[in-house]
Amino acid sequence: MTRQLISSGSTFEREIGYSRAVVAGDWILVSGTTGFDYSNMTISDDLLTQTEQCFKNIQMALDEAGASLKDVVRVTYALPDAEDFPKCWPIMRKYFGDVRPSAMMITVGLSDPRMKIEIQVTAYRGS
Repeated sequence: MTRQLISSGSTFEREIGYSRAVVAGDWILVSGTTGFDYSNMTISDDLLTQTEQCFKNIQMALDEAGASLKDVVRVTYALPDAEDFPKCWPIMRKYFGDVRPSAMMITVGLSDPRMKIEIQVTAYRGS
Protein backbone atom coordinates (compact mmCIF):
# COMPACT_ATOMS: atom_id res chain seq x y z
CA MET A 1 0.00 0.00 0.00
CA THR A 2 1.32 3.42 -0.89
CA ARG A 3 1.55 6.10 1.77
CA GLN A 4 1.58 9.83 1.06
CA LEU A 5 2.08 12.54 3.69
CA ILE A 6 0.36 15.88 3.14
CA SER A 7 1.39 19.07 4.92
CA SER A 8 -0.45 22.37 5.24
CA GLY A 9 2.77 24.22 5.97
CA SER A 10 1.72 24.77 9.57
CA THR A 11 4.61 25.06 11.99
CA PHE A 12 2.65 22.79 14.36
CA GLU A 13 3.17 19.80 12.08
CA ARG A 14 6.94 20.08 12.16
CA GLU A 15 7.12 20.98 15.87
CA ILE A 16 4.81 18.18 17.04
CA GLY A 17 5.63 15.55 14.39
CA TYR A 18 2.47 14.85 12.41
CA SER A 19 0.97 15.39 8.96
CA ARG A 20 -2.13 17.36 8.01
CA ALA A 21 -3.26 14.22 6.23
CA VAL A 22 -2.04 10.74 5.41
CA VAL A 23 -3.12 8.94 2.27
CA ALA A 24 -2.98 5.15 2.61
CA GLY A 25 -4.27 3.47 -0.51
CA ASP A 26 -7.78 4.82 -1.11
CA TRP A 27 -8.12 6.15 2.44
CA ILE A 28 -7.38 9.74 3.43
CA LEU A 29 -7.08 10.48 7.13
CA VAL A 30 -7.11 14.21 7.85
CA SER A 31 -5.77 15.22 11.25
CA GLY A 32 -7.74 17.39 13.62
CA THR A 33 -7.90 20.71 11.78
CA THR A 34 -8.48 24.07 13.40
CA GLY A 35 -9.51 27.44 12.06
CA PHE A 36 -5.99 28.78 11.57
CA ASP A 37 -5.39 30.49 8.26
CA TYR A 38 -2.06 28.85 7.46
CA SER A 39 -1.17 31.42 4.81
CA ASN A 40 -0.50 33.94 7.57
CA MET A 41 -0.80 31.83 10.76
CA THR A 42 -3.72 33.84 12.13
CA ILE A 43 -6.96 32.69 13.69
CA SER A 44 -10.22 34.60 13.99
CA ASP A 45 -11.89 35.15 17.34
CA ASP A 46 -15.22 34.17 15.77
CA LEU A 47 -16.43 30.56 16.05
CA LEU A 48 -18.23 30.57 12.70
CA THR A 49 -15.25 32.05 10.87
CA GLN A 50 -13.06 29.37 12.43
CA THR A 51 -15.53 26.65 11.40
CA GLU A 52 -15.53 27.89 7.82
CA GLN A 53 -11.69 28.00 7.82
CA CYS A 54 -11.54 24.43 9.17
CA PHE A 55 -13.47 23.24 6.13
CA LYS A 56 -11.24 25.24 3.78
CA ASN A 57 -8.13 23.72 5.39
CA ILE A 58 -9.58 20.22 5.16
CA GLN A 59 -10.56 20.76 1.53
CA MET A 60 -6.99 21.85 0.67
CA ALA A 61 -5.63 18.60 2.15
CA LEU A 62 -8.25 16.53 0.33
CA ASP A 63 -7.51 18.33 -2.95
CA GLU A 64 -3.85 17.40 -2.63
CA ALA A 65 -4.90 13.80 -2.02
CA GLY A 66 -7.08 13.75 -5.13
CA ALA A 67 -10.33 13.77 -3.16
CA SER A 68 -13.00 16.21 -2.00
CA LEU A 69 -15.39 16.77 0.86
CA LYS A 70 -17.86 14.56 -1.04
CA ASP A 71 -15.52 11.63 -0.28
CA VAL A 72 -15.72 12.11 3.51
CA VAL A 73 -17.21 9.10 5.27
CA ARG A 74 -16.54 10.09 8.89
CA VAL A 75 -16.19 13.37 10.78
CA THR A 76 -15.40 14.24 14.38
CA TYR A 77 -16.13 17.70 15.74
CA ALA A 78 -14.31 18.82 18.90
CA LEU A 79 -15.40 21.94 20.74
CA PRO A 80 -14.44 23.30 24.16
CA ASP A 81 -18.05 24.40 24.75
CA ALA A 82 -20.84 22.00 23.78
CA GLU A 83 -23.34 24.87 23.80
CA ASP A 84 -21.53 26.32 20.74
CA PHE A 85 -22.16 23.23 18.61
CA PRO A 86 -25.64 24.20 17.28
CA LYS A 87 -24.25 27.57 16.13
CA CYS A 88 -22.00 25.66 13.69
CA TRP A 89 -24.72 23.49 12.18
CA PRO A 90 -25.53 25.77 9.21
CA ILE A 91 -21.88 25.71 8.11
CA MET A 92 -21.64 21.94 8.63
CA ARG A 93 -24.83 21.49 6.64
CA LYS A 94 -23.36 23.72 3.88
CA TYR A 95 -20.44 21.32 3.41
CA PHE A 96 -21.95 17.97 4.45
CA GLY A 97 -25.71 18.36 3.92
CA ASP A 98 -25.68 16.04 0.91
CA VAL A 99 -22.65 13.97 1.95
CA ARG A 100 -23.97 13.07 5.40
CA PRO A 101 -20.89 11.24 6.78
CA SER A 102 -21.04 9.41 10.08
CA ALA A 103 -20.35 11.99 12.78
CA MET A 104 -19.45 12.55 16.39
CA MET A 105 -19.10 15.67 18.52
CA ILE A 106 -16.98 15.71 21.65
CA THR A 107 -16.30 18.42 24.19
CA VAL A 108 -12.57 18.83 24.83
CA GLY A 109 -9.92 21.25 25.91
CA LEU A 110 -8.06 22.35 22.79
CA SER A 111 -4.32 23.06 22.84
CA ASP A 112 -4.67 26.82 22.27
CA PRO A 113 -7.35 28.90 24.03
CA ARG A 114 -7.97 30.82 20.79
CA MET A 115 -9.25 27.63 19.14
CA LYS A 116 -13.02 27.24 19.29
CA ILE A 117 -13.40 24.13 17.11
CA GLU A 118 -11.33 21.32 15.63
CA ILE A 119 -12.55 18.99 12.89
CA GLN A 120 -11.09 15.62 11.87
CA VAL A 121 -12.26 13.65 8.83
CA THR A 122 -11.71 10.34 7.12
CA ALA A 123 -12.35 10.12 3.39
CA TYR A 124 -12.44 7.22 0.94
CA ARG A 125 -11.67 7.80 -2.72
CA GLY A 126 -12.29 4.29 -3.99
CA SER A 127 -13.68 3.60 -7.41
